[in-house]
Amino acid sequence: MNVRAGIALALGVAASVPYLACAALYAAIGPAGSPAEKRPVEPTVSVVLPTYNEAAIVERKLDDLLALDYPTERIELVLADASDDGTAEIVESYFEDREYPRLTVLRDDRRRGVAPALNDAFRAAEGEVIFRTDADSALAPDALREAVANLADDRIGAVTGRQAEVLGDSAVEADYRDALSKLQALESHLDSTFIFHGPCFAFRREDVVEIDPDSLADDTEVAVRIRRRGKRVVMDPAVRFAESGVSDFRKRRRRKDRRATGLLALLVRNRDMLGRYGRYGRVVLPFNWWFMVVSPWLVALALATATLAAVAAAGPFGLAIPAGTLAFGWLGGRERLGPAQPLYAVFDAQASLLFAAIRLLRGGGDGTWEIDRESREAFE
Repeated sequence: MNVRAGIALALGVAASVPYLACAALYAAIGPAGSPAEKRPVEPTVSVVLPTYNEAAIVERKLDDLLALDYPTERIELVLADASDDGTAEIVESYFEDREYPRLTVLRDDRRRGVAPALNDAFRAAEGEVIFRTDADSALAPDALREAVANLADDRIGAVTGRQAEVLGDSAVEADYRDALSKLQALESHLDSTFIFHGPCFAFRREDVVEIDPDSLADDTEVAVRIRRRGKRVVMDPAVRFAESGVSDFRKRRRRKDRRATGLLALLVRNRDMLGRYGRYGRVVLPFNWWFMVVSPWLVALALATATLAAVAAAGPFGLAIPAGTLAFGWLGGRERLGPAQPLYAVFDAQASLLFAAIRLLRGGGDGTWEIDRESREAFE
């Protein structure tokens, strides 16, 4: 084995060790359910729904909210709208003959990021609990009831749910979400999870936090800031929601890269939490730093070094390594890898994180509201 090949192998091993350690820890702990001491409660709830040109799908979302197994007289809907397609008017007409839920509409006459809209909505909310959701998502009928049951435990500051269904039949997204939910379950039982989901999370109004106006990961930022206050933030698999997903590599890039950019920026901004806040700072955050910040570069360097070693040893035939990587990505994006398909989901996430890191290093990324058209097509 030449020096380049040895370096490539070492880089590959270094990139994979944390994943193996995480798998071993998951097997040892066997996390199941929520770590919260749940109790059946019925606090008043403000459902916060940010919208931007959702006229084609918003009525379906409102049907979804009315189908929740929760007393409508204890629900307030806070609509934070920046649309120019009549979304707010559709919502107002929908509730015109309904006494409950109560409706509060916040209109924004200019296009801003989601974070500023949420800050306004959180301040306007009057419920004891704030439940954040998205127009292009669907909630299980018991999602809200299960969420507030977690918050009955005073140790829990916020709770997010599990994506139980991927609309659009994307095996890539389903594999990724399945792996993510296992990681979130493990993190929640260790202390707190890092990633929260915008379509489905809840926290007490007394714990409202101001989100950075340019945030691209507003949901996770809320969770991080609440954990800073000393309360745990957890994922409960009983709080279920559905969201769309696409497998095509190019279509996924816009959504995944933007999300990855926000998560990376959030990790960097909160780097002072490393080593603090119990197992959150000693275990959960270090793993996320490795997975999101370090590992993508190690994988890229391992592939580059292996290619150089192969070309030095076999000439042009050494280009089989990058060619094989491209073929792996092409087949994975078309869901043709069979049993190896879950590996592609991890590879795809690492690609997004690498692109996001490059984007941040170049000074890119802003919080302007963008429509995820592929997501909305699943609801239209």
